[in-house]
Amino acid sequence: MEFKELYGFSLEEEKEVKKTHTRKNKKTGEETTVTKTVKEKVPIQVRIKRPSRRQLEEAELEYSVEMSRCVKKGILTKAMLYKKYSDTGGVWAEEDAKDYGKLYKEIFDTQNEYIRLESVSKKTKEQKDRIEELKNIIAEKKRSLVDAETAMHSLFDHTADITAQNRLLLWYTLMLTHIQGEKDEQPEEYFKGETFEDKIDDYYLKEEEQSDLYGQIVQKVTTVLAFWFFNQASEPEEFNKLIEDMEEGEV
Repeated sequence: MEFKELYGFSLEEEKEVKKTHTRKNKKTGEETTVTKTVKEKVPIQVRIKRPSRRQLEEAELEYSVEMSRCVKKGILTKAMLYKKYSDTGGVWAEEDAKDYGKLYKEIFDTQNEYIRLESVSKKTKEQKDRIEELKNIIAEKKRSLVDAETAMHSLFDHTADITAQNRLLLWYTLMLTHIQGEKDEQPEEYFKGETFEDKIDDYYLKEEEQSDLYGQIVQKVTTVLAFWFFNQASEPEEFNKLIEDMEEGEV
């Protein structure tokens, strides 16, 4: 199956490689081959896969499952928290709380529609127009959401929605990150395992090892995927600018 790339970038990995050279004895003319193992930096491509429709559906399911899990544990959703404070004489009226819950759901649904359309290889004119329309809709709704959340920012950071959202972004990171060496014909999955849970185990192992390569990969991949998810970015130029800003400390 063809590998459809969302974005890719290059890094260098320090590896032990075998170097072989031949020495010739000047007196006897005899040649001897010497092989040494040395450390050197080898270029590696990090390639983020563009999610398929099936993967998008699996990611949405993971989000829903995590939301349900959090609610069962007693963690409030943003809408619940909003309503709680309005009911106890907080800064919002009950009607505002309902509007907030509706707005948050609309943003999530609109983002998913955008991502599904963006994953289509050959887009029709209607699909391209709808993508641009969705970008504007999401931007407008997010401005309204930010205005509503400003006063309660620290509380909203610990809601079920944020926990599920972080789980969703972790899913994308573990399932879409691939690496490819110079001699590799195809990219291979960076996080090993058949299932998401298996990949989480590998993720924690890599976290404990804390190699320089791992740190660079995770930092850039998570930044790119968050930018893609929240800002509807899809062009290499947009990601290049993001990486440039990140390396300059502006992100």
